[in-house]
Amino acid sequence: MNPIRLLGGEHAVMLIHGLQSSPAELLPLAKRLHQAGYTVHMPHIAGYGFMHGDTPRSVTHWQDWRTKALKEFRMLQRQYKTVAVGGLSIGGTLSLSIAAELGDEVAALALLSTTLWYDGWSIPWYRFMLPLGYSWPLRYLYTYREDEPFGLKNPLLRKWVAREMSHKDVSMVGASRLYLPGIQEAERLIASVKKSLPRITAPVIIIHAMEDDVASPRSAHHIVKHIGSKTVEFVLLHNSYHMITIDNDREQVASDTISFFSRVRAERAAATKC
Repeated sequence: MNPIRLLGGEHAVMLIHGLQSSPAELLPLAKRLHQAGYTVHMPHIAGYGFMHGDTPRSVTHWQDWRTKALKEFRMLQRQYKTVAVGGLSIGGTLSLSIAAELGDEVAALALLSTTLWYDGWSIPWYRFMLPLGYSWPLRYLYTYREDEPFGLKNPLLRKWVAREMSHKDVSMVGASRLYLPGIQEAERLIASVKKSLPRITAPVIIIHAMEDDVASPRSAHHIVKHIGSKTVEFVLLHNSYHMITIDNDREQVASDTISFFSRVRAERAAATKC
């Protein structure tokens, strides 16, 4: 899958989708950011994002995901005045990892349904047994099948995704199956990010759904409490599940993100003049 670039003004935003998914889940936010004047870049990270023909052995290490994301950030940094970073689900976790490395080089962060614990209400009770499958060769045999509600509270979207999942290997919410090596690498990334939160200094907006079915608000509250950023805004949504960029609150997600980025830019410009 090729990266998607929406060309706009001199300020860029890099958006990172969720694990084994695609930019489709971020398009509503990307289009709104583009309308607001931003250049929006959504990279494809091999071994992290979805690709037709992938197998469990296609999954790469989380350090490789971060290396590729840092490379994409540097590319944008050479072309644009500022670069903000946003991510959905594990994409938010990966965004935190990038920010821990780059410090004040990141203009702002948008953390959307960021996952530090898989503890939402739709997670199967037997998930605690997954580590038993991390040993070879079980890790290459088991796959976790996505099922309703697919992170969506909106019944029409959920019905559409269910139909897509019934005869395709991917939909707007990602792949129909998650490979165990991908989940294991995501948990390793999470462990690293939890330790690095105090090093992060970029202004951050954290948007999370109260009824998140994958990662409860515990993840968001943990970030608020432990992140090193001086500017922290926390928004709790009440009409969505995990996929907040396409669910019922998608317009609020876009509006709040754009408003936060604009405010941070204005404050930075004012500080520069002083």
